[in-house]
Amino acid sequence: MKCPFCQSVEDKVVDSRLTKDAAIIRRRRECLSCKRRFTTYERVEVILPRVKKKEGVWEPFQRDKILKGLLKACEKRPIPLSMLDEFVDEIESQLHEKLVKEIESKEIGEIIMKKLQDLDQVAYVRFASVYRQFTDVNQFKAEIEKLFDKKKLNE
Repeated sequence: MKCPFCQSVEDKVVDSRLTKDAAIIRRRRECLSCKRRFTTYERVEVILPRVKKKEGVWEPFQRDKILKGLLKACEKRPIPLSMLDEFVDEIESQLHEKLVKEIESKEIGEIIMKKLQDLDQVAYVRFASVYRQFTDVNQFKAEIEKLFDKKKLNE
């Protein structure tokens, strides 16, 4: 593993731990050159479907894109990064379970929105505004009204 500080490839593992669900191994490493420590994560490589974008272009599934969108939507919200990582893990699992080789980005977006709505409603509206490309305040209002209607039904 290349040291993120000095780029040396010589390191030693200081500590290894499994995550709660035992799907990922967290390793603390120490660079033998600069003596600084860094963390790496190991996970089973899962073949995920290719994603068809709105423009019709195909690209490989990119976990980081989903996490980046969630981080933006959850900015200044009381949601820890570990929860967002678990969120993305769940999405990856759902896609893997579908056993499809290709999927439209629209379907992934809907999965994210459904899960995000239960996690944090402010983050949900933020994500929805970008995902659905809101162009005016009335679209925000309509989405918020849907949330209120859903909340009333659940009470």
